[in-house]
Amino acid sequence: MRVMVIVKATKGSEAGVLPSERLLAEMGLFNEQLVNAGVMKAGEGLKPSSEAKRIRFHGSDRAVTDGPFAETKELIAGFWLWEVANMEEAVEWVKRCPNPMLEDSDIDIRPVYEAEDFAESDPTGELRKQEDSLGSQVSLRDAIVTPYLFFGGRCEEALDFYEQAIGAKVVMKMRFDESPDPLPDGMVPPGFESKIMHATVTMGRTNIMVSDGCDQKAKFNGFRIALSVSTEQAADKAFESLAEGGAVDMPLVQTFWSPRYGLVTDKFGVGWMVMVPGKAQ
Repeated sequence: MRVMVIVKATKGSEAGVLPSERLLAEMGLFNEQLVNAGVMKAGEGLKPSSEAKRIRFHGSDRAVTDGPFAETKELIAGFWLWEVANMEEAVEWVKRCPNPMLEDSDIDIRPVYEAEDFAESDPTGELRKQEDSLGSQVSLRDAIVTPYLFFGGRCEEALDFYEQAIGAKVVMKMRFDESPDPLPDGMVPPGFESKIMHATVTMGRTNIMVSDGCDQKAKFNGFRIALSVSTEQAADKAFESLAEGGAVDMPLVQTFWSPRYGLVTDKFGVGWMVMVPGKAQ
């Protein structure tokens, strides 16, 4: 079940008193425990109601009122959204929570309505289908698209090359013979046991996933990786490094949209577009 865990406001939180460094550290540790247990799905602290607005609905009229609002004990200073087995588990987690305020405080636990709770009002299931569709749209909107490159047995060499050429950094790396689960028979060809099954590497602020794959085929057709850097000097250096052992498809030139733009295919067959964003002056 899902529950919203509501931290009630206090005089201190409404006055804008921020938590101490020690309390922030304790709450950070508690949140880490929630995340590691798979309980926490979301959580935020809220600013005082003096920075809020309230909209009152009366028929077709809408009246907007500026904060602060009276009845501090009825206001919210923060919340979590948790996934728990039952209310008892949620209570046990709240008991372990550090006092989120510098004074006495209260935390409420409210169950979240699920689709099945509205079964009587939605006998055909159409409303649930609509909600599921909206949920899928939200999930896709927040999706992360990450390139995944297969180097056909040259992944280790490629990682070393990109570390030197553009400052890439390997975040994690696992070889086929390090897999925690047994691999299907015949999946890995002879000699590939110590090849890279999966690795994640950061290039600038972007994550790229790479692998040797399960054969010696490596084709990088129909796309290029766009590498944008902030200075012409950085573009020159990256372009020259990526071109080492590869081929220059279009030299770095000034264009109407960029002071530096060029195309290069590195020695592994990966195509790159190197550029400095912005129009030439």
